[in-house]
Amino acid sequence: MKKTGPNYGIRCKIYCGGSDELFCHLAVTCPSDKETLKSLFWIGASYHYPVDLPDTSGLNWREAIIRCLESVCPRSRTQPDPEPSPPPSTTETSREPPANAEQGPAAIRESEPKEERTSPYIASEPLAAKISQSSSPASAGCLQPFAFHSDALLRREAAGRETTSLARARGPCGSTLARRLRLGSSHLSAPPETLDLTAAPGSLVPPAPSWPNTEPGEKEKSARKQHPSLGSSTFTHPNSSYKSPQLSVEPSQASLTDYTFLKMLQRIVLSLLLATWFYVDCNPGPIDDIAVDRYFIPKPCVREVKSGDFVRYHYNGTFTDGKRFDSSYDKGAAFFGQVGHKWQIAGVDKGILGMCVNERRRITVPPHLTYSSQAAGGTVPPDTTLVFDLVLLDIFNRADQVQTKVISTPKDCKRSVMRTDFVRFHFNASLLDGTVFDSSYKRSQTQDSVVGEGLLIKGLDEGLLGMCVGEIRHFIIPPFLAFGEKGYGTDIPPHASVVYHILLEDLHNPKDDIIVEFKKAPEPCTRKSVAGDYIRYHYNASFLNGITFDSSYQHNKTYNTYIGLGYMIAGIDKGLQGVCTGEKRRIILPPHLAYGQQGAGKDIPGSAVLVFDIHVIDFHNVKDPVQVEIMNKSSGCNETSEVNDFIQYHYNCSLLDGTLLFTSSDYEAPQDVLLGGGKIIDGLDEALRNMCVGERRTVLVPPHLGHGEKGAGIVPGSAVLRFELELVSLQKGVPEGYLFVWLEDSPIQLFEALDINQDQQVPLEEFSQFIKQQVSEGKGRLKPAQDADSVIADMFKNQDRNADGLITLDELKLKSDEDAEKARHEEL
Repeated sequence: MKKTGPNYGIRCKIYCGGSDELFCHLAVTCPSDKETLKSLFWIGASYHYPVDLPDTSGLNWREAIIRCLESVCPRSRTQPDPEPSPPPSTTETSREPPANAEQGPAAIRESEPKEERTSPYIASEPLAAKISQSSSPASAGCLQPFAFHSDALLRREAAGRETTSLARARGPCGSTLARRLRLGSSHLSAPPETLDLTAAPGSLVPPAPSWPNTEPGEKEKSARKQHPSLGSSTFTHPNSSYKSPQLSVEPSQASLTDYTFLKMLQRIVLSLLLATWFYVDCNPGPIDDIAVDRYFIPKPCVREVKSGDFVRYHYNGTFTDGKRFDSSYDKGAAFFGQVGHKWQIAGVDKGILGMCVNERRRITVPPHLTYSSQAAGGTVPPDTTLVFDLVLLDIFNRADQVQTKVISTPKDCKRSVMRTDFVRFHFNASLLDGTVFDSSYKRSQTQDSVVGEGLLIKGLDEGLLGMCVGEIRHFIIPPFLAFGEKGYGTDIPPHASVVYHILLEDLHNPKDDIIVEFKKAPEPCTRKSVAGDYIRYHYNASFLNGITFDSSYQHNKTYNTYIGLGYMIAGIDKGLQGVCTGEKRRIILPPHLAYGQQGAGKDIPGSAVLVFDIHVIDFHNVKDPVQVEIMNKSSGCNETSEVNDFIQYHYNCSLLDGTLLFTSSDYEAPQDVLLGGGKIIDGLDEALRNMCVGERRTVLVPPHLGHGEKGAGIVPGSAVLRFELELVSLQKGVPEGYLFVWLEDSPIQLFEALDINQDQQVPLEEFSQFIKQQVSEGKGRLKPAQDADSVIADMFKNQDRNADGLITLDELKLKSDEDAEKARHEEL
């Protein structure tokens, strides 16, 4: 045993009992691991109930024994201390005490024969029988300090703290024991040679002390000086006066019981010396306090049980042999109570302090901290040590509030939750021990509710305030702000703290209107959309948390519809009015201006706030004309393009968002066309008229003058087209229905001019030769943009009335003459 102080770390544990002689059973505590030494020494024949004694740390072994015995046998407040009697003479052969000797346990022990003891823990007779044999009231009373009853060991103070009260003496021996100890204290300072260490093996009984007949000599005086622990107490020969700061005893009143006590005291001293002189192993002995085995401690432990906290735990209650007598698991409900307020037995109330949620402890509780000397429920016998195996499930205090931990929050938070707001959030919900009881993720559906209207538990109503969309918070909510003392269903037990991990998905108020945020507005904006316009736009549609649920870009086409005519959801219909072509804007729609409480399909949940990022491609009205903007025009322009004219031009064709569709630069020659010939879209044909050669212009062609609702090729439906045009050349055409026109006056004798060989008939060869000569000399013009031989063949066919392949004088007529004749016929 390690020596760690004046008394080598000794802590006295005394077990008292018996009636044939005074004795105490002492235990010495090992200072290293707080276990009782294996070699418990003893004095007497048996022991009774253990008694907790004050800690003797800092005292030497003599003071420790005095402190222990004073605690066991405190001074009686009801009877005066009996006067000590002188010890018997060493030559006295009679064992009978003097007539005036104190009648009590000491006297009785001297008069009774000693019995051989085979074990220090086996009494020669039952203690009750020994007590019943005592005829003297004083004798019976003197035994009472040693007959401790466990129902007197446990007392509770009004403040809720536990105190272990020792049984008080109800007889004259309360102060006698301490007085006798001091009476014999001088013998504690006797040199070691006065102790008989040559006793038989296994015997710890020293010889009786010798009582000198004279005053103590120098040897005794010097021995006393070596022991300052004796304080001011003095001891002299029994015939002299004994003085003490606490007691004043005349030596003439010493009795045989004093001598008997001193024998017992020597046994105590010798046993204590032997226990401290020899090394022994530590081994558990009788316990007087709880023993706590923390065999599982969770990490981290964020909170420990304190007095006043409410706790909820599961337990198994067993005896020391492992036999179970109670279990919360069998009852199907955890124990719930308040620590330090007598809701549970004292030992568990003490052993649960400092415990963490999910921690597991094994608490061994001695009888005086359980049910004491009384049985419990017919299953726990009196004076039984109990073992409780606990796992802590919950802990809270009435002073607790909602514990909020912000896990993450968005950088740009423009709006936070206020009372009466409608929120949508995802959550994982568990008990404090980690048991999950609900999750919105498993249902694939958010929890939707109004905040501050009592539709949520109070803790959530409070915790959600101030949250931003996209923020994640962790809440620990005590039971009185959650589901209270009744719990909820089978998943949430009564008095349960709950833990919520919440992600706020959505937020709005029923009074909200659409919110328009301008991202890009082109300058200048010559026209803004109005109701009735047909619009084409791209969009990305998402929720407030940024999750996209639809996009026109994914469909690779714009969304096309009329504005203000009810073809779209109300919020978009309203948000698209007043936009410019090419504008980008964000429109935030509350549910009542979007898809409402029902949502739309699988992608849009009910009561969802929607965000549309819109890029306006173009819009138009069915009444819109071709818009022409002249970029450059030559000053000396005398001739402009008209219908039936043949022109050549350069162009770039694109959408209003700048997407290039076609360009003449991809070809070696400019694009040519006969205006009014129906070869190009109407809007472009119209845009190319009245142009001068070299002129440049920009033209907007609405879809009803372009490729219409269906589009063409890479031209999307209902697209407004933007053309950049430049006129390269111009060939004037002929009037409608004409294939050739005279630019000068025609010959007077036209047939003779045609009949080159003068045979009075004109074949195709002569006709073709004549027309080509007129065109080459600039006297006439064939219809442009067509093959000349084909046009001439059509002209010959028109003049060959009888289709014989020859034109005669009678058949030849000019177009102008035919039109005049036709007009006369129509008039007739």
